[in-house]
Amino acid sequence: MLTSFASAPHAPRQLEETEHTKILRDAIWIDLLNPTDTEIQAVQHATGLELPTEAELAEIESSSRIYTEAGALYLSMPLVTNVDTDPRSSSIGFVLSRTHLVSIRFMPSRLFDNFITRLPRTEMPDQTGARILVGLLEAVVDRLADVMEKIRNDLDDISRAIFRPKKTEKSQSGIDDREQREVLQTVGRAGDLVSRIRDSLLGVGRIVPYLLETAEDFLPPDLRTRLSTLHQDISSLNDYDSHLTGKVHFLLDATLGFISIAQNNIMKVFTVFSVAGIPPVLIAGIYGMNFKNLPEYDWTLGYPFALLLMLVSAVLPLLWFRRKGWL
Repeated sequence: MLTSFASAPHAPRQLEETEHTKILRDAIWIDLLNPTDTEIQAVQHATGLELPTEAELAEIESSSRIYTEAGALYLSMPLVTNVDTDPRSSSIGFVLSRTHLVSIRFMPSRLFDNFITRLPRTEMPDQTGARILVGLLEAVVDRLADVMEKIRNDLDDISRAIFRPKKTEKSQSGIDDREQREVLQTVGRAGDLVSRIRDSLLGVGRIVPYLLETAEDFLPPDLRTRLSTLHQDISSLNDYDSHLTGKVHFLLDATLGFISIAQNNIMKVFTVFSVAGIPPVLIAGIYGMNFKNLPEYDWTLGYPFALLLMLVSAVLPLLWFRRKGWL
C-alpha cells in the first residue's frame, strides 16, 4: 500500500492513487505499507533512493540501523503495535533526503494511520520531509508515553489486588488460585510490553542524536530545538521504563511469594494431621497384635477403651498445635 503527500499552500496534500505515477517525484513524504515490488520500483525510480528490504530493517547493529549513503539518511527502529490486543514489534525504516522522506513498514500501525489522517489539517510553513519525520518521531514518543502510563495504572491495580487486606481467612479460600493466575498473566503481559517499549525507545534514542549531528543541512533551527526536547523526553522515559521494569519484577516476586506461602500452609496442615494420626495408628497396631497375654482382650469395655484412647491421642496433638499457632 502506497500513501504519499505533496506540498500545498497551507498543509501537505495527500495524493490520489491516480496521481502517484504522474507526480510521485514531487511528493515530500511517501509511506509504504507491505509494499509490492511494483510500488518499490516506482518509488525508487521517482526519488532516486535505494530502499532497504525487510531483512535489512530488522538488523540490530547500530551501523545497520542508522547510516548515510549517497547523501540520504537511512534510519530504522522497532515499533510496538497492537498494544491493546496482541502487542507485536515490527521494524520500520525511514529514508530521508533533501527532497523526500520515504517510510517503509510491514505491519499496520494506528499511530501512522492517525498521523496520516491529521497531516492534511496540520499547517506547515515549510513543508519538508525532515519536518514530517520529526513530527512522526514526536508522535511515536507520545504514544509510547501513553502506553507507559497505562502500564503504570495496570500495575497499580495489581499492587492493590495483591496487598489489599483480607477480612477473614474464609475470604481467601476458593478465589486465590484464580486471582493469582490472573495476576501472573497480567504482570507477564506488562513485562513483555515494557520490554517492547524499551526496544522502541532505544531505536528512537539512536535516531534523534544522529539527526542532530548529521542532518544539520536538513534541519532549520526550530526542528533542532524540537529534536533536543525530544531527546530529553526519551531520556526521562528510559528512566521511567526502568522504574516500571523494577515494579514488574517486584510484583512478580511478591505474587510468587504469596503462592509459596499458600503452598507452605497446605503442606503444614498435611504435616500436622499426619503427626496427629501417628498415636492412633500406634495404639491400633498394639491392640492388633494376636498375643494371648494382652489383658485388655478380656475386658468387657476393652474395645471402647481402645477407641477412646486413640481419639484422645489424636486430639491432644491437635490442641497442642493449635496453642502454638500452627493451625
